Amino acid sequence: MNSQLRVMVLIDADNVSADVMEQAIAKVLADRGAIHVRRAYCTPEAALSNQKLFKALSIRPIVNISTGKNSTDILLATDAMDLAISERPDVIVIVSSDSDFAPLVIRLREKGCRVEGIGQLGKTGEESKVVYDGFVEIEHRKGGRSPAAPPARKRAPARNAKAPAPPPAPRVRAEAPAPEPVPVAPPEPEVAPVPEPAAKKPARSRRTKAAAEAAPAPAPAPVPAPPPARPAMPDDLRSILAVLPELVRGQKMDLGIATERLREEELLGARVPATRLFRKYPDWFLLSPEQQPNKVEYRGLPKA
Repeated sequence: MNSQLRVMVLIDADNVSADVMEQAIAKVLADRGAIHVRRAYCTPEAALSNQKLFKALSIRPIVNISTGKNSTDILLATDAMDLAISERPDVIVIVSSDSDFAPLVIRLREKGCRVEGIGQLGKTGEESKVVYDGFVEIEHRKGGRSPAAPPARKRAPARNAKAPAPPPAPRVRAEAPAPEPVPVAPPEPEVAPVPEPAAKKPARSRRTKAAAEAAPAPAPAPVPAPPPARPAMPDDLRSILAVLPELVRGQKMDLGIATERLREEELLGARVPATRLFRKYPDWFLLSPEQQPNKVEYRGLPKA
C-alpha cells in the first residue's frame, strides 16, 4: 500500500449496482490507502436513487442530462482526460462493466497513468479485461447493506434473569472391583560409573607467556566513511518521466516520438532539439548512437 500515490475512482453509476460501488470503494481504500477524487456519472434518476450512498461514501455525482445513446460514457471519458492532464494522477480506477472504454484506457496510459478496472461479476467481456493494467470482478450481493447504516447491537441479557438449570448428571454404573496388583520384584540398584581423571593441561612455557604479555594490543579496524547522499530528482525531470513512462520501464525510446510528446505537453520548445534537453542530465539519460543519436534511454539514479 502506498498512500503517496494520487488515486482517482471514476464510476459508471448507470452500469453497476450500488452494492458494487460500495465494494469497489472499500477495495481501492484497502489497496491504495486513499482516494483523492471520487466521481460517479449517472442520469438524474440514478443520482436521486443513490443519493444516500453518494453522501456516505463522499462520492461527487456528475449528472448527465443528455438523452443520447452512451452520453454518460462520453461524459466520463471527457472528464477523465481533463483530470489526467490537470491533476496528473498516478492511478485511475474505472468502475464499469462496459466494454466501450478500451480507447480511453489506452489514451490514459499514454498520459502516464496506471489504469485499473472494477466490474460486476459475469457482465464484463474477456476482451475488455486485458486492456486494463489490472481488472477485478466483484460479485453483486443481494440485499447489500449501505455503509451509512451501522450494524444492530445485540441486547445484553437482563441481570435478574434466572440462569438455566444445569442438565441432570448421567447415571454411573457400578464398576467391578479392580484386580489385585501382581507383586513385582524391585529393580537392582544401578552402579554409578567412576569418572575418569581429567587430563592435565600442558604447562605453558615461560618464554611464550612473556612474549604474549609483551605483544601490543591490535589496532581497531578503521570505520568506513558513509556513502555520499544521492542527489534528489529535479522537478522538471519528474515531468519528463511522467510524459515518457516507457523510459521508466527500461525501454529505449525513439527520439522523434519523445520529442513529439514533450512538445505536446509544453516541456520542450518548438525549435529546441530534444537532445539538448536530455544532455542536461547526463547521469539520468543516455543518447545513442553518440553521433547523430536517434534513441534515448533512462539510466535511473546515478551510482554513488
